[in-house]
Amino acid sequence: MIITTGKVNDGVIQVETKDLPDGTTVTVLAREGDETFELDAMQEADLMAAIEEAKRGDVIDAAEVLRQIRHS
Repeated sequence: MIITTGKVNDGVIQVETKDLPDGTTVTVLAREGDETFELDAMQEADLMAAIEEAKRGDVIDAAEVLRQIRHS
């Protein structure tokens, strides 16, 4: 899995990586305006705990997450 960013120019998405061969299917997630989100106290605590886990390197490889999703 490759994660990259890009910009839309004249209706064409131009990504910042050259590692994607022609014909690659991509998923695009775009912001709409100045979107925000709110968390309640429990959600915020969960998010902060997850951030601390990531800082410690206590993470699961993205390929493993996708394998688990496919097998569920």
